[in-house]
Amino acid sequence: MGTAQPVVTFSGMDHAALARRTRRWGWVQYARYRQAAEKPFFWTAFVTALGNPVLYLVAMGMGLGSIVDTDVDGVSYLWFVAPGLLVATVVSTGAQFGTWPIFGGFKWMKNYLAAQATPVEPWQMALGEGVAISVRMFVQALLFWLVGLAFGAWPAVGSLLIVPIAMLASMAMFAPLMAYSATLEEEGLQFNFVQRLVVMPMFLFAGTFFPLASMPVYLQWIGWVSPMWHGTQLARVVSYGAVVPAWLMVLHVVFLIVCVVGGLLAAARTFTRRLVR
Repeated sequence: MGTAQPVVTFSGMDHAALARRTRRWGWVQYARYRQAAEKPFFWTAFVTALGNPVLYLVAMGMGLGSIVDTDVDGVSYLWFVAPGLLVATVVSTGAQFGTWPIFGGFKWMKNYLAAQATPVEPWQMALGEGVAISVRMFVQALLFWLVGLAFGAWPAVGSLLIVPIAMLASMAMFAPLMAYSATLEEEGLQFNFVQRLVVMPMFLFAGTFFPLASMPVYLQWIGWVSPMWHGTQLARVVSYGAVVPAWLMVLHVVFLIVCVVGGLLAAARTFTRRLVR
């Protein structure tokens, strides 16, 4: 990491050097901790990451697609819906990690309170959470892409770019939710509302299963403010070459980046307020 490594001597450990390293690279160490904490759930996560795309692509891409007798957006329904399913699945997982696990880290498991006893800063904890989750989302998106490859869901090699796009969209959902979850002192119905009134409407009405323009105008705003729709539109461009104006492509990218950066900054602020008082 560019600094001298702490040493252990007969007189004891070099605590000062350890503290200096942690102050500088605490976000990396916290990300490593979060990844280690997820190891007991590896096989559950792996099977789910493989099973979900199989079920979605069989049910929606091949099942529903078999009764859609016309092209959608100029391509088969499987090619149209597969990028949306990938992005929606990964974004939904990001939403899950942005709620209960963050709240539990303060309320039940006391992860953040334990880390506060070290030189790790609150903003480093928030950033470490984001880094660890982004790696997980990248792997989940890659597994979905590989399953989709077996189903013939991707017409072009460039479709592999869906993987980082889905990770970015997932982080655009995770980071703001992480900031919000860090403000909650007691459990209630907040996360039920998030799942039912935010995530579920996005999944249904953000252009995953049909073009957003085909929906009534009074529902289209759900897509406009949704990381799912912005990510899905970018994914369709790299997957089968969906026609999207250049200015709208820029808007999709800027929207997602603003959500990620703004969410991480807000999370750093709420973590600090919660831990330094």
